Amino acid sequence: MMTINVGVLLAIIVVMRLRRRTQARSRKEERATALIVLALGIVIAPTPVGQGIFDGIKQLVGGVSQVGL
Repeated sequence: MMTINVGVLLAIIVVMRLRRRTQARSRKEERATALIVLALGIVIAPTPVGQGIFDGIKQLVGGVSQVGL
């Protein structure tokens, strides 16, 4: 039996949708892509990969905010 990881499936869908030309997209398609990306973020967030991305962004923002002082 083969299982499909939902995060991987959503990532593939996002890549396929973003490969299309910008001019060929309607507002409906752009909204659908945004919702799919949001769903991907929600699926990835609780995983170790998602936590690593979050920690990296947190460190980046902390470094940028200290440079501004």
